[in-house]
Amino acid sequence: MAGARSAATRKKQPRSRVPSLRWEREAWREGAATVAGVDEVGVGPLAGPVTAAAVLLAPDDKRKWFRRVRDSKKLTAAAREELAAEIEASIPFGVGWATSAEVDSRGIVAARRLSVLRAIEALPCEPGLVISDALPLPLPRVRVEPKADARSVSVAAASIVAKVARDHWMTELCERIPGYGFCQNKGYYTPEHRAAIERRGPCEAHRVSWAPFAQGRLEL
Repeated sequence: MAGARSAATRKKQPRSRVPSLRWEREAWREGAATVAGVDEVGVGPLAGPVTAAAVLLAPDDKRKWFRRVRDSKKLTAAAREELAAEIEASIPFGVGWATSAEVDSRGIVAARRLSVLRAIEALPCEPGLVISDALPLPLPRVRVEPKADARSVSVAAASIVAKVARDHWMTELCERIPGYGFCQNKGYYTPEHRAAIERRGPCEAHRVSWAPFAQGRLEL
């Protein structure tokens, strides 16, 4: 009996959600020739750009990596690197950037939108539909869905490409502007990053409109 109860309990447990092609297939059935999943990373750091990627899928695309993509935050750095290489070698994609200066001058929401629109502009053709992870976009055909990076194959793929591109950029910045630990912290506000700012002051990559700079003090 206990075994039967355990089996019943297991059956009631919800399945872990993995990205699917449900929304892409709906768009293809409705006549869209291509679908672009978009996502952006680097929203929360104190330094560095907002980076977005757009990944373009067509109805005849069948890739082994479709089953392996996840929200980039749920993958190891090594898994992201491997998947990004496969994605970029097999389908059209675009990457867009909004600089720290644009974050300061326009605000983070506008900078997010700007990076995504630049990523879409970098695609080889205009997508029939764009699937966006919770960010409204001024486009004629866009589907905005919460947690789309965990639910859509194309958006999950875009999150991976964007994350790897930004990490590479921050590593290059670490070599160009040493002393802030950008190789490790990727611009996020860690205790070590705070200590570096206290010693050296902000650099050109910092978002100086953000707390703690705008408040005139450093806080964790």
